[in-house]
Amino acid sequence: MTTLGTASAPPGEVDTGRLAVGETRDGTAVGLPCAVINGASDGRTLYLQAASDGDELNGVGVINRVVPRLDPAALSGTILVVGIVNYHAFQTAEHRNPIDDTKMNRAYPGDDNGTSSERIAAATFDAATRADLALDLHQGSTSRMIDEVRVRCGRRHRLHDECLALAKAFGCGYVLDQKGPGGQLARAAPDEGVPTIDPELGGCVGWDQESIDLGVEGVFNVLREYGFLADDATVSRQTRAKGFDQFGSPAGGLVRFRAALGDRVSAGDLLFEVTSVFGETKARVTANNDGVFWRTRRLPQVATGEYVCSVGTNIDTY
Repeated sequence: MTTLGTASAPPGEVDTGRLAVGETRDGTAVGLPCAVINGASDGRTLYLQAASDGDELNGVGVINRVVPRLDPAALSGTILVVGIVNYHAFQTAEHRNPIDDTKMNRAYPGDDNGTSSERIAAATFDAATRADLALDLHQGSTSRMIDEVRVRCGRRHRLHDECLALAKAFGCGYVLDQKGPGGQLARAAPDEGVPTIDPELGGCVGWDQESIDLGVEGVFNVLREYGFLADDATVSRQTRAKGFDQFGSPAGGLVRFRAALGDRVSAGDLLFEVTSVFGETKARVTANNDGVFWRTRRLPQVATGEYVCSVGTNIDTY
């Protein structure tokens, strides 16, 4: 019998339930939606979670489509799922937990007796560190971004190669291999011996079906590669960036992009222009280094110094 919160399933069965993480302001219990898919045969354990940022919904879309397709009779091992991590932010469609104004993916490993976010982080970290592998499904917030996977433990970490292999198995096509900020699950869980990655499934408002489809495919790629499913795995070469160049606007106005997401750019290539309301050119910004046009703001209007776009740099394939 495998249990996560109130979900409990013997081998060959599935159950859903709630993972308790505290109470709301009126004393109502808060439970994160969770599931246990317990395979009929022994094997590894995979932990899967989504929406640690409350407005990043593509991961929820992936779980919504993956779980109904999982047949425990054909599964070796166990899958533990938390479908919505940042409960309070999800309810209000906000990025940060509005109870304590915290970005959830900066709160790991959490604290059972801490703030709202720390308690949620502690409960989900406990679930993640019961697993052999972990996927923390994200997206580029509401900006525009290519589909990619982030390896956040740092290239000197003892589990770096395992995390990089997991990112390759997921197979988005692009990998950012750069040590992340403290408090991220994908940094904290490898310290406990669990290879963990952040699939960043595009960026949108609401759901983007293409990114969700790619995420569903990525989860099944991992299930095949790590022996949860008997199907043969196909692992393809990935384009890896080891760094980012980020660009702000040198002037206020309206942005016109001259590169498209995923384009290879060379140092000196024009990335974007800033114009006045009347179309007069106010500034032109070029790439500092060779790389991949990775991410952009969604809205065209910018103030001086405001974020505009990012280029993935130090590119190779593996």
